[in-house]
Amino acid sequence: QVQLVESGGGLVQAGGSLRLSCVASGRTFSSYAMGWFRQAPGKEREFVAAISYSGVSTYYADSVKGRFTVSRDNAKNTVYLQMNSLKPEDTAVYSCAADGFKYRWAPLLNGYDFWGQGTQVTVSS
Repeated sequence: QVQLVESGGGLVQAGGSLRLSCVASGRTFSSYAMGWFRQAPGKEREFVAAISYSGVSTYYADSVKGRFTVSRDNAKNTVYLQMNSLKPEDTAVYSCAADGFKYRWAPLLNGYDFWGQGTQVTVSS
């Protein structure tokens, strides 16, 4: 089994920062690409960012590019999402996800097979 647990969400004022963490267990974390997604009430789940298995490649949605940074520490089985210059429109439940195949780099393929429960991020104006 694969388990992903997110943390780091909370309430922050517009312009502030948060860093989300996602800790993986139950698989060889370093072999899989990881993604971040978000979903606001009444909205479809939206891709946010992804990072390759080695951490050398990243990909971002246009809406967050330049503000968010995804990184990983394979020694800690953890992927991070650093969110800066937050806007009210960033309010959502943020979830991490793991690709279902080793060494694949296809951030928009929607091949993420394992998901965490999510952490709430609320940005006030």
